[in-house]
Amino acid sequence: MNEDIKKGLFAFIPVLVLVCFLAIVIRLYGSDALSGGSQTALLLASGVCFLLARLKNGKQVFADYERVVCDNIGKIGSAIIILIFIGALSGVWMVSGIVPELIYYGIHIINPNLFLICTCIICAIVSLMVGSSWTTIATVGVALIGIGEALGFSHGWIAGAIISGAYFGDKMSPLSDTTVLASSMSDVPLFKHIRYMMITTVPTVAICLTVFGIVGITHEPSSVTQVGEYTEVLDKTFNLSPWLMLVPVCTGVLIYRKMPSIMVLFLSTLLGAIAAVIFQPEVLTQISGLETTSAESILRGVLQSIYTSTHIDSGNATINDLIESRGMAGMLDTIWLILCAMCFGGCMSASGMLEDMGKLFTAFTRRRTSLVASTVATGICMNCTVADQFLSIILTSNIFKKMYVEQGYEGRLMSRAIEDSATATSPLIPWSTCGMTQSAILGIPTMVYFPYCLFCIISPVMSIMVAFLGYKIFRTEGSKNN
Repeated sequence: MNEDIKKGLFAFIPVLVLVCFLAIVIRLYGSDALSGGSQTALLLASGVCFLLARLKNGKQVFADYERVVCDNIGKIGSAIIILIFIGALSGVWMVSGIVPELIYYGIHIINPNLFLICTCIICAIVSLMVGSSWTTIATVGVALIGIGEALGFSHGWIAGAIISGAYFGDKMSPLSDTTVLASSMSDVPLFKHIRYMMITTVPTVAICLTVFGIVGITHEPSSVTQVGEYTEVLDKTFNLSPWLMLVPVCTGVLIYRKMPSIMVLFLSTLLGAIAAVIFQPEVLTQISGLETTSAESILRGVLQSIYTSTHIDSGNATINDLIESRGMAGMLDTIWLILCAMCFGGCMSASGMLEDMGKLFTAFTRRRTSLVASTVATGICMNCTVADQFLSIILTSNIFKKMYVEQGYEGRLMSRAIEDSATATSPLIPWSTCGMTQSAILGIPTMVYFPYCLFCIISPVMSIMVAFLGYKIFRTEGSKNN
């Protein structure tokens, strides 16, 4: 057997160990696996990776691994801060009545049979404009979860439509970090990269909308009485006012002006807190636990909605679950998991196993289809190992860039394949930054929404299929055809 193939297969051992550990943890704890079980599995797999590397190459010292792990954690520092602010934003926007109002009007406006299609399109448009799937899901997505629940849709279908739309917009937006990164790593002009992605992305989203439409048409919506009860309870619990919509409008303006994400989230949280003080003093008093409405109770209520879980008694158990928020504290399990995932990715990188895995895929690359398929498979594998879509894009680009040049293909073929895999599948990996974040924001386990994220599942398959058909595959001048 070829030496590169042997090394590549050996490098897969820690990944298989991780999958086995996670399967055991999920079997034992179910949806509570993120409370410590999954983190433990990642650390154990990191230890296995280190021990295997030591057995194979005793020259490496622990300091090398420590340095790479610390570098990995440093790279996702801004993502952790964004997560904390997202927790604060979601808590304040819920308590202030902004999200309940969006749910209230959404239930009245959206046709139940078209809900999944509308959800996917709305998230796609918002994500396209803001260039961020995370921001889209944390704002519009949270409201759509509430509307979908009120209309009787399952969590899986709702989250699937939200994430499918958000990641379509993220991929196609010139404001998206991943889109800019993929094009720059492949030395492809940004808009040329986006236009080329349309060949695979447009058919993929068309299939998604068709399926969502069929599911919506065949769906039996909640009874009018039940929907009416939900809106009545929301109206009684919160002081709903059109003025509340000024906060999301201002957020949209800040995003349009291309203000940094952290600043947008901070200012949106601040505006939400002001709105809560003005419109929901009774709700804040209830959250504070004090008996009378006063400056102290309102201040305590605002602070608690920002940093911890809030429970508002609306008199309806379903609505109570719907308007419950977790604040910044609700993101701590996710942050903990991300740090452990970075440990695993750092060990895989420091041991050289990531590079060996890349060589395993390139060993099977002979023609156009296998080249794209190998790129797609590597992008997905990198998401599983380094647990971060940005690192996945960078590493996959570094592995295959020279190969595309040698075989005479334009860089946009590689950049598209990387986006169709590393970017699109990132929310499907339970221990990746995207998978953990979307699960935490929506309150739905990754494995619950996994089968319904049609855009994320179909994208890598479509990339390989288009390569197989040879449609609009361009080669550089002077290269030979396969």
